[in-house]
Amino acid sequence: MKVRVTGVMVEEDRILLLRQRAGIRGYSLPGGTLEEGETLAEALIREMREETGLDVEVGRLLYLCDHLPDSQTHVVHVTFEVRRTGGVIADLKAGADSIPILGVEFVNIAGLPGLGFTERFRELAASGFPGAGSYAGPESAIGL
Repeated sequence: MKVRVTGVMVEEDRILLLRQRAGIRGYSLPGGTLEEGETLAEALIREMREETGLDVEVGRLLYLCDHLPDSQTHVVHVTFEVRRTGGVIADLKAGADSIPILGVEFVNIAGLPGLGFTERFRELAASGFPGAGSYAGPESAIGL
């Protein structure tokens, strides 16, 4: 089993996303795998810096969900709200992700379905993730 942390940063009705060729979408939430000896917050702060160039403060837990891409791997996604505290977008560390990052950008929440996210995920992001801090079940329950 792997643990993956991701961050949701919303500023002025826009959400921060990585542009990369990952799965069915061309965009993803910034984040990555928890390394040995790291807390969830430490891992997310590190991943946000490596992948976006931004320094962040970790806020409330938004959701936990399961991802079972095949019978061999179980990934638990832990997603937090994050707030920018410094840094510069796109001051990226080379090789920050196993899937090359093509760009980092804020996109309008209303446009998420056009980027491959579901209407359910758009609704959650637009409404501030009601039910934050809860177990969501499979990632499909939150529209991922």
